[in-house]
Amino acid sequence: MLEFYKAIKEGDPKKRRVAMTLTDGAYLGEKALFFDKELVWCSKEDGFFSCGQPLVEEIKDSGIVVVNGSSVFCDVLSNDKRLVVCGGGHVSILVIRIGQLLGFEVWVLEDRPKFADDARRAGATQVICSSFEEGLDQIKGDKDTFFVIVTRGHRWDQTCLERIAIKEHGYIGMIGSRRRVSKVKEAMIEKGLPIQVINQIHAPIGLDIGARTPEEIGVAIMAQIIQVKNKIGSGGFPKEILEEMLAIADSGEERVLATIVTRKGSAPREIGAKMAVRPDGTSIGTIGGGCVEAGIVTEALSMLRTGEELVKLCHVDMTGEFAEEDGMVCGGAIDVLLEKVCGG
Repeated sequence: MLEFYKAIKEGDPKKRRVAMTLTDGAYLGEKALFFDKELVWCSKEDGFFSCGQPLVEEIKDSGIVVVNGSSVFCDVLSNDKRLVVCGGGHVSILVIRIGQLLGFEVWVLEDRPKFADDARRAGATQVICSSFEEGLDQIKGDKDTFFVIVTRGHRWDQTCLERIAIKEHGYIGMIGSRRRVSKVKEAMIEKGLPIQVINQIHAPIGLDIGARTPEEIGVAIMAQIIQVKNKIGSGGFPKEILEEMLAIADSGEERVLATIVTRKGSAPREIGAKMAVRPDGTSIGTIGGGCVEAGIVTEALSMLRTGEELVKLCHVDMTGEFAEEDGMVCGGAIDVLLEKVCGG
């Protein structure tokens, strides 16, 4: 099974990648991995996916689909989310800290050494201290890259936007008054940048919550990015989960991977959220915390200790009187797929 995770790690991130897992019937737990429309890996050569493959191009979001009468969980894989912050001022520091808290890889571009040092102390993953032109030339961009332009003036905003607008991106936001933003946009249109891209820029940046202080503005910016990110959809394997799975080859210790495959109501985590459970009861990642997560950890440990089950589907109902007594105040219901992963 480790070959499945290796294939994900080594695969071309520019291709549309979909991982599929059977969640019922005789083929329960069988897996396959598609890059674009090509089947690149499957757990059984003569199994379910050799009999008839689903139409990958019809799968838009992560979730359960029915193929030849069987339920298949389709996990549309995304890359790690990267936040690129142009500028290292007061607002940037808050964006860096919140971005790190939310699991983004945070890159900061700043041409002033003192402000670049401030960004490093705030916890930025990578800081490029050079001109904005040189810094942006080092960043390719993709649909999982979110650009935040918070420089010290419209001249630098324009420099950044000119380079960012021609890159692939998931989000572009630019700080400033409506007058300042309008001037920058007009200049970009005159330079021949695509009008459809210019019109999609979030400017003035952030959700309109009446933010005034740098702290409030940072919250408004990151709230808008969360909104855009979640509309794009999420799925796949965060870096720490993938590394945890691949580490099994060295440690020899088994893990149980827990994945939310269905979600109804106001359950706290989305479809595709993952958690890896170790034999000592510690875990990486989260499927929602609280009683829900504790119960799934217990099920996972039972699988590790007894060795009787390799795959299991658990239903968790967070509604009703018993759920309320257990503190499951969010409501909703989820199905969680548990898969034992070993080095063999």
